Amino acid sequence: MGFQFQYTIFIWLFAVLLIFALLFWGVKKWKRRIIKNIGNPSLVKSLIHRYSPKRFTLKFMLVCVAFAMGVLAVMNLRKPGGNDGITRKGIDLVFALDVSRSMLAEDIEPNRLERAKQFISKMMDAMPDSRVGLILFAGKAYVQMPLSTDHGAAQMFVNEASPDAVPMKGTIISDALQESLKAFGDRDAKYRAVVLISDGEDHDEEAIDMSKELSKRGLMVNTVGIGSPTGSFIPDDSTRGHKIDEETGAEIISKLNEQELKQIAANTAGVYVHLENSDAAVKQISANLSQIDKKVTGDTSLMSFSYYFWVFVAVMILLLIGEQLLPEGKKPAAK
Repeated sequence: MGFQFQYTIFIWLFAVLLIFALLFWGVKKWKRRIIKNIGNPSLVKSLIHRYSPKRFTLKFMLVCVAFAMGVLAVMNLRKPGGNDGITRKGIDLVFALDVSRSMLAEDIEPNRLERAKQFISKMMDAMPDSRVGLILFAGKAYVQMPLSTDHGAAQMFVNEASPDAVPMKGTIISDALQESLKAFGDRDAKYRAVVLISDGEDHDEEAIDMSKELSKRGLMVNTVGIGSPTGSFIPDDSTRGHKIDEETGAEIISKLNEQELKQIAANTAGVYVHLENSDAAVKQISANLSQIDKKVTGDTSLMSFSYYFWVFVAVMILLLIGEQLLPEGKKPAAK
């Protein structure tokens, strides 16, 4: 990373030079009018014989250049400080975690949600140079943490994830995919990927179509299925029993829906993994993510910079001193 201006927003200040130019033109016009109003050309010439239009213009140019140096100083030219800077190499990775009530099923110990959290923690450990973000979804998806290199903060959000974080019941995978796309903004597609962890019990039919849209945007989605195809009961804390279907009165059995998760991954050049062994799943997902070209991203919050605003300040001061010392009139003729 070479030289860069930290505050490019101040570039508009250069427009003030146009105001200076208009003022200069106005002053010149005013002086010509005053000279004309005096009348007698010989008298005028004798009165202003030491006045130098060239020096007047030169003094104006010195002020303008000094102002430009001041603007550049405010924009703060800087350069990463060599080995003092921290440069990270990795990808942008968003974890979309299903926190619906069905994720509390205990067909995988201690339950689906806790195993999903363990998997995410191991994934982050395996990719220390990547920026990570977290989306929680159930009947609605929310960005819990935007992309960041702060894995410690990400781990905290993962640990706190629970069905209470998303009050709307159900599982809407298409909404999670939509929010994942928004989380990346306009970043380069070839450095972006999503890892979606769910039991696949989707309550809408738009996830497959949404995955095709993400594929067009160049976004890879790797899916992780958690649970068993035979299913398990969902604990109900209020009754200390199992959740009951309000219509039939039967105990609800939550089953892993692998087919949809496999299709989403296939549509986006991702892989589907059934989470049984976390280490094996991490290895498989990491291997697929390694196909994404690495990029170097500067974590400017941690970088050490060398600043060069003082160069422009020094030049500005010298120019202003020079403008003050430069007389507007000609030197008197030697006798």
